[in-house]
Amino acid sequence: MSAEPPAKTGPARSAPKAVTKQARRRRSSGIGAPIARSRFLMIAVAVFVGLGLAWWAATGLEWVKPIFLPSPGSVAAQIAKLATDGTLWLDLTASAYRISIGFLIASALSIPIGVLIGSFRSWEAGIEPLVDFIRYMPVVAFVPLSILWAGTGDTQKFLIIFIGTFFQQVLMIMDNVKRVPADFIGLGRTLGLPDRKILTRIVVPSALPGIWDTLRISLGWAWTWLVLAELVAATSGLGYRITVSQRYFQTNTIIGYILLLGLLGLITDQVMKALEKVLFRQEGHSQ
Repeated sequence: MSAEPPAKTGPARSAPKAVTKQARRRRSSGIGAPIARSRFLMIAVAVFVGLGLAWWAATGLEWVKPIFLPSPGSVAAQIAKLATDGTLWLDLTASAYRISIGFLIASALSIPIGVLIGSFRSWEAGIEPLVDFIRYMPVVAFVPLSILWAGTGDTQKFLIIFIGTFFQQVLMIMDNVKRVPADFIGLGRTLGLPDRKILTRIVVPSALPGIWDTLRISLGWAWTWLVLAELVAATSGLGYRITVSQRYFQTNTIIGYILLLGLLGLITDQVMKALEKVLFRQEGHSQ
């Protein structure tokens, strides 16, 4: 009579369960693991709250002099004062108008050019080296030239935004187009479509999610170049107000406007992310 196999002990039976739990933890916290939106928002808010508390403690305990870092209350009071007398809204509308026009001009030109040089090697040979050459030129160096060329009005601000964003956009859109699978283009040729229809019906729709990401990223650069232009030659705008405040050591205004610029950039970025999920939901493209 054969002997019965020994019964499995408790630790042996619990080992697979422990391995399963460990694997689940890795899937929920490993590289690329998704997290709930509520948890994402909680972590993001906690970071901002933590920085705000650190700022409040540093100024409240007088670790830093107010001339270097004013308290959150002082900054909030100054921003409220500028909003009440209309200064804040004047600066905000001026900057919003300039960045909207300048960014739209740069984007409207960079998209078709980027699509062409990403699709045709002859266009790439004629344009890509020149764009690569210009994009390494510092935008700051063009500020005095732009004043000579266009004066100190809004046209000069448009020009600085254009120089700072257009050339980068062209190359990034070119890369977006080159990532379109060759099989898609081959299918168009199999169906007998001419190049024009392959571009409009296959290449551009396939590259649009990537192009939208490019526009979202370059919009952040546009805010930087706008403030640079307003710092040097302007009579209104967020950058102009920072320059004026610097002359009178109004650190609370400077900090307040810097925070406002960060908030505007965050809002525009999140709006474009939300629109991306709506416009390109069928591609499953989301960041």
